[in-house]
Amino acid sequence: MPRKSLILLAIFTCLGTTLYVLASAWMYRPGFPLDDSWIHLTYARNLALRYEWSFLPGQNSAGSTSPLWTFLLSIGFFLRIPPNLWAYFMGGMMLFLLAWRIEITLRSMQPAYASGIPWAGILVLTEWHLSWASVSGMEILMHSLLVTTVLSMLILGDARFLLMGFLVGLSVWSRPDGLTLLGPLGLFAFLGNETVWRKISAFGRVLLGFIALFGPYLFFNLLLAETPWPNTFYAKQAEYAAWQAQPVLTRFVALLEQYFSGVTLALVPAMLLLLIKALQKRSWGVLLTFIWVAGYAWLYASRLPLYQYGRYVMPTIPAFLLLALIFLVFWLPTVRTRAQRYLRFAWLTFIAMLGFIMWGYGAFLYAENVSWVESEMVQTAHWVSQNIHPDTLVAAHDIGALGYFSGLERIVDLAGLISPQLIPFMLDESQLIAYLREQGVTHIIVFPGWYAGLAKDCLLVYEADGRYAGQNPQGILSIYECQKP
Repeated sequence: MPRKSLILLAIFTCLGTTLYVLASAWMYRPGFPLDDSWIHLTYARNLALRYEWSFLPGQNSAGSTSPLWTFLLSIGFFLRIPPNLWAYFMGGMMLFLLAWRIEITLRSMQPAYASGIPWAGILVLTEWHLSWASVSGMEILMHSLLVTTVLSMLILGDARFLLMGFLVGLSVWSRPDGLTLLGPLGLFAFLGNETVWRKISAFGRVLLGFIALFGPYLFFNLLLAETPWPNTFYAKQAEYAAWQAQPVLTRFVALLEQYFSGVTLALVPAMLLLLIKALQKRSWGVLLTFIWVAGYAWLYASRLPLYQYGRYVMPTIPAFLLLALIFLVFWLPTVRTRAQRYLRFAWLTFIAMLGFIMWGYGAFLYAENVSWVESEMVQTAHWVSQNIHPDTLVAAHDIGALGYFSGLERIVDLAGLISPQLIPFMLDESQLIAYLREQGVTHIIVFPGWYAGLAKDCLLVYEADGRYAGQNPQGILSIYECQKP
């Protein structure tokens, strides 16, 4: 890949991430669009400064969904780099590597695609979901990079099965759902080899590479929480049981609305046309990638709500873009007739315009999200640090900024991430009330509409008063003081 192309990718990465951060600074102030981002940073800070895997000092817990991302964030604390800046840098680096991986995959497949301008990589960099994720402080793009690397190796027919198994194991350290990559990789090991011995050998190398990292991952969680998966795995399943009871059609429509709210919509024809060709030619790498994208997206949509622009299914977007771009880089050189040239111009114009418009709109959405989190969660956490003693036992549902800024030493997590004992009854307010009284909780920090019963007999002492507070339909994040039992 030409050096000029790499420089252009780096420039576009810097411009994109800077644009989104500046948009949030212009609207209110820089930060993160999710309270969960502060959970990772709290774990990272304790790892770097206290040498312990904890959210609350001295209390080891398995509340981090992505140990690998938490570890990478901790490096910033070792280097004494401001946490926001380091998180933005790491997210931007993951976005750059993602664009680079897709670019070199396409150039390997189609020698005719040798432009000095990395058009495909630029398209990836300006996909608004990915730009949003790059400055979210979350592991989304790191997981996307690992997933896309494995799937692109399948598409290229790469026979390094040990390495691919190792990458799948590493992806589990990024998010537990990296385990789903074993399906397409295992099938490829069998379908991509002719003799029985080669099939067994390839699959054996996949398992060897995978177990080398998956085994320590299970041990890590068992050591922290005596369960094979992080607390979030169980907590989310319990918290969103109501979503899982929604009609299938409702969940499917919600998935389509979030997934195709950008340039992906303009690339649907390319994806479908590639699928037809792959079926005709039995291109197993392409077909298995398509199956994984569809299966992964539906797996999440069926289990969790598509809030925050479907952030749980965002790791499938780069693979979707790769598949669509494969069709384009092979189709574009074949354009000959006037009708085809008109079609090419119209289609590429639509892709460029939709991508650019949504990229800009994504910056606005990002700024809006950051402003709300800063106005409610962060603002409330700062108030707690100044008005509530660190030893006070507080119950809260959104613990990220609270854990990072408040200085509290004791928190009962109503979402179950660091308080897994609540998971069996986290949706039963009567049991929650009894538990909180038994534990001696004196303050509750919740959205009033989310836990109407918990604060019913408590005194309201604070409502988040940031400029953009009040956007949640559940009300303004509030602090209640309750009578001691």
